[in-house]
Amino acid sequence: MATFNVRPDIDAAAAQLGSTLGAKREIKRLPEVLWDGETVEMLAKGTYANGTGIVAMTSMRLLFLKHGVMSQTVEDFPYAKISSVQWQGGLVMGTLAVYTSGNRADIKNVPKDQGKAMADKLRAYIAQGAQLTQPPTQASQPAPTQDVASRLAALDQLRTSGAITEAEYQQQRVAIISSL
Repeated sequence: MATFNVRPDIDAAAAQLGSTLGAKREIKRLPEVLWDGETVEMLAKGTYANGTGIVAMTSMRLLFLKHGVMSQTVEDFPYAKISSVQWQGGLVMGTLAVYTSGNRADIKNVPKDQGKAMADKLRAYIAQGAQLTQPPTQASQPAPTQDVASRLAALDQLRTSGAITEAEYQQQRVAIISSL
């Protein structure tokens, strides 16, 4: 196994890769695209938008990095923007589908064990975020009737701007109307 001596968190994640063949340049360049205070938790190799690179799960987002000789591709998915994750595995490789605001990003050719572990951890992050944004389960006083119209208007603006998906819009709309 190759040693990189980049950063302890990146080195530990890289050590978990079965092979770093074709990912060494990206692993060495990863600190250049990380945010302040962001740490790498898991790495996998994969193909996205016709480029082969690494998929990094960090403390803040899912990140795809392809660092070629002539160009660099960085695509990131902050956890708060991910609505769902799908894993489809084959015998050796699989596809990690990430859904954000009605869009779908397919990261292909991800090794099966790494892809499944990444999908499971992403689902846990999504569930944690949903629990943090859910209203309290205790019964609270219903919203005043005049407030319902403004809540529906605000919800419609969120859908129009793409901040929420159609499914999220419908779910929240039903909840607002049910509060009457």
